[in-house]
Amino acid sequence: MNSHIQIFDTTLRDGEQTPGVNFSFDERLKIAKQLEKWGVDIIEAGFPASSTGSFKSVEAISQALTTTAVCGLARCVKKDIDAVYEATKSAAKPRIHVFIATSPIHRDSKLLMSKEQVIASIKEHVSYAKNYFDVVQFSPEDATRTELPFLIECVQTAVDAGASVINIPDTVGFSYPKEYGEIFKTLQDSIKTDHDVIYSAHCHDDLGLAVANSMAAIENGAKRIEGTLNGIGERAGNTALEEVALGLYVRQDHYGNQTKINLAETKQTSDLIARFAGLRVPRNKAIVGQNAFSHESGIHQDGVLKNPETYEIMTPQLVGVKTTELPLGKLSGKHAFSEKLIALGYDVNPEEQKALFKQFKIIADKKKAVTDRDIHALIQGTEHEQNAIYKVETLQLQFVSNGLQSAVVVIKDQDGNTSQDSSIGTGSIVAIYNAIDRIFNRETELIDYRIDSVTEGTDAQAEVHVQIKINDQIVTGVGIDHDILLASCKSYVEAHAKYVAHSTTEEGMHS
Repeated sequence: MNSHIQIFDTTLRDGEQTPGVNFSFDERLKIAKQLEKWGVDIIEAGFPASSTGSFKSVEAISQALTTTAVCGLARCVKKDIDAVYEATKSAAKPRIHVFIATSPIHRDSKLLMSKEQVIASIKEHVSYAKNYFDVVQFSPEDATRTELPFLIECVQTAVDAGASVINIPDTVGFSYPKEYGEIFKTLQDSIKTDHDVIYSAHCHDDLGLAVANSMAAIENGAKRIEGTLNGIGERAGNTALEEVALGLYVRQDHYGNQTKINLAETKQTSDLIARFAGLRVPRNKAIVGQNAFSHESGIHQDGVLKNPETYEIMTPQLVGVKTTELPLGKLSGKHAFSEKLIALGYDVNPEEQKALFKQFKIIADKKKAVTDRDIHALIQGTEHEQNAIYKVETLQLQFVSNGLQSAVVVIKDQDGNTSQDSSIGTGSIVAIYNAIDRIFNRETELIDYRIDSVTEGTDAQAEVHVQIKINDQIVTGVGIDHDILLASCKSYVEAHAKYVAHSTTEEGMHS
């Protein structure tokens, strides 16, 4: 058995179940590659049987990764298991995660199954999965509300059928640390097996205890923690994996175990997922929040200046936060820009560098100093636009009368075809969004509109996040530009593009 604590990342499966989060195919692939760079042991890439899109995404991730295990989720249903096998068969380390609910409320209200039927299903389907996978993980869904004797019976059945990883999900965030830890201790004391079994913790944050419960599981023998970056997920979210990784690192004196996470990639991984998910990381978020290494109090500032360890239990550099930035400016040349890209961890080919340098010069002409965060936004924003199904070609605005604004929007698709329309509205943003809705010929509901500045100051780039509802589906979009109105236009077009990408039937555009 491995001596380190394994990290099982479910950002692409459980994390994508966050309301309004729909990663595109390209975004999912980029996230998977960054998670491999971050050093996770296993990526739960999706639920292949749920849709053709999920299957293809899991398949592509399986083909792309070289060191990280790729896992697919399956119900105790043979066609689900078959789908995971087909989607992950080209992976360097294919894995399957089979589950069935075991708690009384799920058995009686959802499954309509008796205890005996649940046990029979576990035996049948774990055995079936074992025919195709060397490593089978089994989860008794809603384990923390399952009668302990029956939970032991379910786990023993799965282990006897060949499961070598047992995941104990606190599916609704119901448990507390002492109780959750005791479940792990009881299972390890009770389960009889002739092969190694890894016990895994999967916690939700409904009571704000996901990380605490996960750490309690480690204290009681768990060797794997499941969760997501930034703690995203259904309802209140999942265990925040960055908090677990840093907790084990900083308090190794207590836990005696660490992960294989490349801690220096933590902030970049967090930022990438936050941007693609359209969910801003709270300023006071542990480890990756903007205030995580900020000190406002005079007493704190004095202490940190004398010795950072007075108020910092870890350095910003440990998680990839550069405390000292060397801003570029309008006089900076190609070499300085190239060196900055390397320093920030980007591997960009010469042709792409030329295009990025032109964009950098445009930004540098508009603001005094271009910071590291500006460069991150530039690259991620450029990648967004390069991979977009539709791009904003032209935006024109003018005042009409009686407080009304008029907007003309021109959009180009991947084939080079343009579509345009115009509309009026009570303000510039309303006019722009009305025109875009007319282009795509859809009725939408704007649920959320948020402007973030990439950096401080009046010359900062604007990052606009929108969340819209189209035909009961919620999609998000992000747009970055110095001009807030253009950034707003880009974000709304991206949201529409995501709807097109996820729709089974694509609606036509009109000129």
